[in-house]
Amino acid sequence: MTEIKLIFFDMEGTIFRKIIKNSVGNTAPSAWTLIAKRLGEKAAEEEIETKNKWNSGKYKGYVEWMEDAIKIQQKYGLTRELFEKIMALIEYYPGVKETFEELHRRGFHTALISGGFKAQADRAQKDLKIRHAFSACEYFWDDAGKLIHWNLLPCDYEGKVDIMRLLMKEHGLGPEQCAFVGDGRNDIPLARTVGLSIAYNAQKELQDASTYSINQQEGKEDFREVLNYF
Repeated sequence: MTEIKLIFFDMEGTIFRKIIKNSVGNTAPSAWTLIAKRLGEKAAEEEIETKNKWNSGKYKGYVEWMEDAIKIQQKYGLTRELFEKIMALIEYYPGVKETFEELHRRGFHTALISGGFKAQADRAQKDLKIRHAFSACEYFWDDAGKLIHWNLLPCDYEGKVDIMRLLMKEHGLGPEQCAFVGDGRNDIPLARTVGLSIAYNAQKELQDASTYSINQQEGKEDFREVLNYF
């Protein structure tokens, strides 16, 4: 068996607890949905409409969907204070810190690729000492805490694979020397790209596409089980 050297991780629902259990079509539940819900019923309804539009193939790509989602957040008054409160609410799964410490002790390189927010990815990278972190959305605020600008990157679905391949090239590695851990059906392209993939308490479609699946009872999750495959 080829030795794994670089491990890619999804973020929401993988190292951080799932915060929204229901999903729409082939979209994974995420902090995007939680923000819309916190902004009120109408904001949540409009956000669902964008996901239905996504599932109908009416967006050119992930960046275009994010732009619509952000317009909803602006329309219903997202502030920096609320955004930061939501980001702080999201907890790691038990055993995440210990898992990354052990992986780094064993000499693995780690990378995070997420369709979520840079604020959350920055937190994970700092806490867990992750070597590379790519995320889809960075917000900029004025002095009053009003959202005034953003930076968007295509870090979901096939866009995640492009980043994965870039990092493989930078490290001089082939797909067979890399692994992936994730939980959503949007991660299927990543699972199919690497030599070893782990579906962690994942949607069935990702489990079917992955090398291994970890299924734990809700409330008794322990991320350290991932170490059994490395």
